This record gives sequence, structure tokens and C-alpha cells, in this order.
Amino acid sequence: MTDLSAGLLQLASVLVILAAAYVPLGDYMARVYLTPRDAAPERLMFRALGVNPRGNQTARGYGLSVLAFTSVSLASLYALQRLQGHLPWSDGKPGMSPAVAFNTAISFIANTNWQSYEPETTISNLTQMLGLAVQNFLSAAVGMAVAVALIRGIANHRGNGEIGNFWVDLIRGTVRILLPLAVAVAAILVFQGAVQSWHTGAGITMLDGTRSRIPLGPFASQESIKLLGTNGGGTYGANSAHPFSNPTPLTNVISILAILIIPVSLTRTYGTLVHDRRQGLTLLGVMAAIWGGMLALVWTMESRTDGAASQAAGAMLEGKETRFGIPGSALFAVATTGTSTGAVNSAHDSFSAAGGGGLLWNMLLGEVAPGGVGSGLYGLLVLAIITVFVGGLLVGRSPEFLGKKVGRREITLSALYVLVMPALVLTGASITVLLGSTGDALGNDGPVGSRSAAHGFSEVMYAFASAANNNGSAFGGLTATSDWLQISLGLAMLLGRIVPIVLVLALAGSLARQKPKTGEQQAAALPTSGVLFGALLLGTALLVAGLTFFPAMALGPIAEAL
Repeated sequence: MTDLSAGLLQLASVLVILAAAYVPLGDYMARVYLTPRDAAPERLMFRALGVNPRGNQTARGYGLSVLAFTSVSLASLYALQRLQGHLPWSDGKPGMSPAVAFNTAISFIANTNWQSYEPETTISNLTQMLGLAVQNFLSAAVGMAVAVALIRGIANHRGNGEIGNFWVDLIRGTVRILLPLAVAVAAILVFQGAVQSWHTGAGITMLDGTRSRIPLGPFASQESIKLLGTNGGGTYGANSAHPFSNPTPLTNVISILAILIIPVSLTRTYGTLVHDRRQGLTLLGVMAAIWGGMLALVWTMESRTDGAASQAAGAMLEGKETRFGIPGSALFAVATTGTSTGAVNSAHDSFSAAGGGGLLWNMLLGEVAPGGVGSGLYGLLVLAIITVFVGGLLVGRSPEFLGKKVGRREITLSALYVLVMPALVLTGASITVLLGSTGDALGNDGPVGSRSAAHGFSEVMYAFASAANNNGSAFGGLTATSDWLQISLGLAMLLGRIVPIVLVLALAGSLARQKPKTGEQQAAALPTSGVLFGALLLGTALLVAGLTFFPAMALGPIAEAL
């Protein structure tokens, strides 16, 4: 079987399984957030937290709960990293430095999982399980909760401003959705050869007779939730390229499915909760168009030959695992940058200029194809509201979204949401490239106007795009261990997570305080489903990102490619 045939078979397998899971999983998630019945473990957690599961919150209460939970999670994870050398099962690993612990704590509570350290030599198994793996579940559950809160704001017909209960949404998303799926994915990974061990390492004898040690731990279980929760932080420095994490082409396909299955199925959940399945299908169509276009671009660019090495190999194989080849690497890379996962099975820094630029562009679109768990859906819904406002004005129709008026407050919150990520990316990258110390951190640097200089600029842009979008992947040529990069990227991750969530919840509250218009009144509004609206939404997403980032892309990937 040729590489192309194998790649097409992998792609077909992913699409068929996603299609098969779309309806049952999407409807199941809708029932999870709709049902008034609590499971016994959930009732115990509600009592421990002092939460009334029947008490609904307004946007203010919901937002304060998110901020309180995030603050406690941040402080707890920071303390655990700093103290790990004094805790059991440390395996001789000391506590992390303040800057690295600060950056890592923010990274994992923000669903980014940016790692500026080697996990197998720096993080103890206790910190991995009690700190990082726990946040992999909880940060993903927070994203889903915020998305569901926005949907409730859109679907609220009473006009009372209530958008649900954060603590109920958090616990149900963790217990009923993420945990069962994580167990299933972890079982498949273990069956295929991924490591799941209580030992911290195993001694081996090398071919030359010297002794070495392979780090071990309960890693398959952490791999499963890092993928399902679109987190991405690996237990090995090589991430999903390591054979102990992703041992076979089958596990590579399972990993891609785990990344995509919840964000894709959430569009069905949205359609079910607003009682109009066409709405969810329209969003799914936009996600599929962007994702398919990016996959075609990256796959094509990496299949070309540019230089003697790639001509001898038959493709751009530098930095790619031969177990997966070009198709498996491109498919994984587009899935991970189109979501907020950040896991990698190849070196993104080694992709061609056009291929690597495509991965960067995937993040700069706002990661809405299909986006992170929850965050992709609410990001695309915000763009849909902007599309309704602009499109309604263009054709002389009332700017309304599912019967809710899109007025000054709603469009202001939506516009601010769209501006947060570009402000963080462009400000952070601009300051960083102006610092004299940045050249020492770049793996690619050279005279102004050279291809190497353009790639160095891309490395910085990629880092801040990854941080502000809560992705976590990197162009590995940038050594992000300086205090400036640790702190600036940490702040980009924190602000890129918290500020959009606050704006989305404020938008949800504003919509929830409105009573929807009647059927006759809604008929005068711009339809928000179907091919026409999908095309408008797709154009809005591309136009917003294009106008914002084209100059920066011209200085980096485009200049390098040309």
C-alpha cells in the first residue's frame, strides 16, 4: 500500500467514525447538561462543595464561580510543583523553579499545556497525576461549561438572565463525558503498547554495554485525557511522537479521533439544545470547510520535495516519524492546531515554510475548526453573532440571532472577544523580537530579509499564537526558558483564557435577559442556518483573521516560502 493510499484510508476512517458518533454523542452531551437528575457520586461532590444543584446562576454568579475555581486551581498546581521534591514518589526530582512553575500552572489551568521543560526529567509521577492530569480533566470541563452557558443564554425564553449552574456543569462534564471516554481511549492505548506503570523507571543495557534508564509511569491514562480534553501536554518530551505514548499507526488514528470527537459533536449538542438541528449542522459545515482546506494545504506542501534531502526521501520527512509518514503527520498536525490540543507527533518547526505557515494560520483563525473542547464552539458562535450583525445591516434586516436582538452591548462584547487574541499575539511577538536577548533563544536567526530570519520571526509568532489561543504546541527552535518568555507567555495564556471566558459569559447573560421574538417577528431576521449563512460565517472568520494577521504572516511564513 502506498503512503497516499494509507493516508486516504486513515482520513476516511476518521471521518466515518466521527460521522457515526456525531448524533449519539452530541445528543448524549445535551442530555447530560439538561437532565435534572444527579448521580450518587455527583450528589456527594455537591454536598462537599456546599452547592445547591437546583440553583441557577446569572452571568455574574457563573463568571465569579469560574474565576474562583480557576484561582484555586492555579494556586494549588503552583504549590504542588514547587513542593514536589518534598512529596512522595518524587523519584529524586526537585521542586520546579518559580518562573517555570508559574508558567506551567497557568498553562494547565488554561487548557494550554505549554511545556518549556522535559517532562520525564522534571515532573514527578505524583505531580503528573495529582496536578497535571487532574487539570486536563477540569480545564476541559470548564470550556464545555462555558459553551453550554452561552447556549443557554441563546435558548433562554424566560428573560430571567439565568444561564445554569457552573458547579453542576463542571462536575457533570467531568464525570459523565470526559471520564468514561478517557477510560475507553486509555484502554485502547494500553492494548496497543502505550506505557501504564506504577514504576518510575526501568533499567536497560544499551548495545555498547552501558546502563541507562527509561522513565515510566501511568502515562497512557494521561495521554487519553490530554487528547480528549484538547490539552496536549505530554508525559515525554517527544510528546505523541514517542512510541511509549503513540506506538502504532492505529493509536495515531485513535489519537486524532480523540482530539476531534467532542468539539465536532458539540455542534450537534448546540442544535439539540436550541431545538434547531440545522443551526448545529451549519456550524459543523464551516468547521469542516476550514479543516478540510487546511489539511489539503499542509498535506500537499509536505508531500513536495524542496532540497536534496527531501528529494532523496521523496517528501519533506525531516522531523517526522516514519511510522506515520506525511499523511499521518499532516492529519495530526492540522487536528491539533485546529483545536486547542497542541499535542504533536512530528516537529512542526521542521515543516516546510508553507506547511508550517498553514499550522500557524490554523491557530490565528481563532481555533474554530473545530476548536478546543467548548472553546471552539463558543468562539464560532461569537463569530456567528458578528456575522448576523454585519449581514443584517448589509441586507437591511434586523440583526437578530435566534430571536434575540444583537444590539450595542452584544456586538461590543463580541468585538472585544475577537480583539483579545490578536492583541496578545501581536503585542507579545512585537516586544519579543525587539529584545536584544531574543536572538540567543532562536534556533533560526540571520540577517534581516534572509530566509533564516523570517523563520526565526515565525518561531516567535507561533509561540505567542499558541499561548494566546491556549494551544500549547511550538516551533521547537525557540528556547522559551528565559524569565521574559516564561512570564510573557504565561500571561498570554492566562489572559487568552480568562478574558474571552468573561466576555462570553457576559454575552450569555445579555442574551438570557431577552425574551425571544415571535415566529412572525423572527421571519424578518437574517436566517442563521443553511449554506448562505454558512458561507457568510466562513467569510467573516477568514476576513477577520486575514485583515489582522496578513502583515505579520508576510514577514514570517510567506516571506520564507517565497
